[in-house]
Amino acid sequence: MIRNKKVVVVLPAYNAEKTLGTTYREIPFDIVDEVILVDDASIDHTVAVAKSLHIRTLVHAKNLGYGGNQKSCYRAALEGGADIVVMLHPDYQYTPKLISAMAFLLLSGEYDVVLGSRILGGKAIQGGMPIYKYINNRLLTLIQNIMMGEKLSEYHTGYRAFTRKVLESISLDDNSNDFVFDNQMLSQILYAGFRVGEITCPAKYFPEASSINFVQSMKYGLGCLNTAMKFRLNKWGIGHFKMFEMKADVNSRTEVV
Repeated sequence: MIRNKKVVVVLPAYNAEKTLGTTYREIPFDIVDEVILVDDASIDHTVAVAKSLHIRTLVHAKNLGYGGNQKSCYRAALEGGADIVVMLHPDYQYTPKLISAMAFLLLSGEYDVVLGSRILGGKAIQGGMPIYKYINNRLLTLIQNIMMGEKLSEYHTGYRAFTRKVLESISLDDNSNDFVFDNQMLSQILYAGFRVGEITCPAKYFPEASSINFVQSMKYGLGCLNTAMKFRLNKWGIGHFKMFEMKADVNSRTEVV
């Protein structure tokens, strides 16, 4: 725990048997109280590896998708009393060594959400990010910053940390179960006025690291643009989209400190 706050790491897993052990062993257990893995009906031995590591493991009877997996992760973390929740991919693409930094940034009281950005350090391509993904990332981020009035370095990282209040306030169940869930969730957070911080985060790309293909990337990109448009229309009062409705009054939120 940090300052009597429970820190929980959630691992949305699908076919992660080859990388789970390496990821798990780098988690800083001096501050992390619990790790929860949600297996999205993997067809390899992810569950067996998780149990051998004594990780609390929840298993979907059928594949619900990346977004559906995260919904289960956050629900389990909140039910377990988490004050800070860090979402880490078990494919070892993002280093677990930054969990402490992300948690302490939340505890500073200056941020409600912290993103691990692959772009800030300027070494995404050196880390193996495909050129077309880098270009798409920069272009989509530019468009979304303009439409949402923000200045984030990227909207598409899968390494994120949240206070309990954030997860309790936004309507996650109104989001997609597909990959665009990440973008919808961040859009909800920004719409609600939560404070988002970023830290530079190196990322690795290798065969065992999960990655969406070109067709999925295009579908994801269109989903991001659709989300940004809904965000702007909702802000202008031209449209009304349920995903931007808050579960609680954002102005009455309490800080994690």
